[in-house]
Amino acid sequence: MDPAVHRSVSTWQQALPTTTSGARAALLDRIAARILARGAGRLRVGVDGFTAAGKTSLGHELAERLCAAGRPVLRASLDDFKHPWRDRHRYDRTSGPGYYRNAFDNPAIRALLLGPAGPAGTGRCVLCLRDPLTQREHADVVTPAAPDAVLVVDGVFAFRPELDDLWEYRIWLDVPAELSVRRGVARDGEREGVEAAEALHRDRYLAAERLYLVEADPVSRVDAVVDNSDFGRLVLVRD
Repeated sequence: MDPAVHRSVSTWQQALPTTTSGARAALLDRIAARILARGAGRLRVGVDGFTAAGKTSLGHELAERLCAAGRPVLRASLDDFKHPWRDRHRYDRTSGPGYYRNAFDNPAIRALLLGPAGPAGTGRCVLCLRDPLTQREHADVVTPAAPDAVLVVDGVFAFRPELDDLWEYRIWLDVPAELSVRRGVARDGEREGVEAAEALHRDRYLAAERLYLVEADPVSRVDAVVDNSDFGRLVLVRD
């Protein structure tokens, strides 16, 4: 199979950044080289961090570099593996703790995405279980992972205990909590309303992520910590 970036069918997509500073490009190249050094077989790369830290953009940028190096690449987002909104009356997913514990379908992430993409997996990967915008189910859309494919996944809570054993390379994208909230409000304010977006990011997302840091301590186990406070100046904090 020719090297390519295979994306999910989700309508919740973000475009590849159009401009990249020289310093950012150099660090992305360095991280991509570290990933490729993990071996020629299938690899699973997780990009985690606070909401609006820039996980999706960094995932796209890494995917392009891995593909340019000759590896077929699969791209996925954990946002495409949430429980359906129609079932939200059955559990709490709007508070911080409720969002952390109940929003994501972790067994499906293991069985349909991360498990098949692993070195001993079947290679039959579902990149999108459920479209977060349309709520359409896509479990029947299977993307084959070649024996040398790299799966790049962005999403919050990627290194929680239910999933943490299924990664070959873990990246924590670091930004201050308040910057995460400001970026999230700027991104979602037009759709949600500024006041509602502020409450969403501070009372649900940030509260959930703080609980995740306390309970799972993901940063202690990652392979790289990258400061993305300034998009033009990506900084490798820990390697």
